[in-house]
Amino acid sequence: MKIRGIISFVFFSFLLNPTAHSQSSLDLAPFFRGYEGCFVLYDVQKNSFLRFNESRCNERMSPCSTFKIPNSLIGLECGVIRDASHVFHWDGVQRSIPSWNRDHDLRSALSNSVVWYYQKLASEVGESRMNDFIQKIRYGNNDISGGITQFWLGNSLTISANEQVEFLTRFYKNELPFSQRSLDIVKEIMILDRTNDYTFRGKTGSGFESGIRSWGWFVGYVETAKNTFIFAANTESKEGADGRKTKEIVIQILKRLSLL
Repeated sequence: MKIRGIISFVFFSFLLNPTAHSQSSLDLAPFFRGYEGCFVLYDVQKNSFLRFNESRCNERMSPCSTFKIPNSLIGLECGVIRDASHVFHWDGVQRSIPSWNRDHDLRSALSNSVVWYYQKLASEVGESRMNDFIQKIRYGNNDISGGITQFWLGNSLTISANEQVEFLTRFYKNELPFSQRSLDIVKEIMILDRTNDYTFRGKTGSGFESGIRSWGWFVGYVETAKNTFIFAANTESKEGADGRKTKEIVIQILKRLSLL
């Protein structure tokens, strides 16, 4: 599959200056070989963007399990879950992913991307409160009409890579309408790696339409003592694209850029 576009260093936030022009470029198409894909990286200190496949960065698609980030925040803020140790008991239904077939707390549900846990969480939040929060946080197209347990799973809710980065920037800067406690809990459970040089946070997401296409997300940020780099990437193919593969691609890119 031919990959469109190149990676671009775009100065001035697209929120502040949507007509900003590329200043220089570096071809990272080899990282996405075999997939349609895109990548956005926001340098917080410089207020600058690096993008691969700019047109696709504006295309909305289902967030799938990357929605577990706002879903966690909303569940905490509504009191549906108390903290990262809040347990929902497994219903005994055997699911295709073995790690899902047990009790989970918020921390393990996020790290294992347990769909049933977040469906229960969303159900207890309820459609009215969920819709209110989605409108307040301006998450993608803000559409939860697909049903309280399904709207983020290849359904009505869609978001672009640019919008993922914009949401995560507000999350990082504590500019979302949630308590500091809720924000801190979700930031802590998103940590994938911590060294003396950086803290790496992220969340994958995967979706598919049988026989038509599959896609994957990886979103998050790398925080150092002096700067923070916020990213979002997605991949798509007839089959084989998923969150795990997208995460691998992003890690390779971040290492290429000496951020990990």
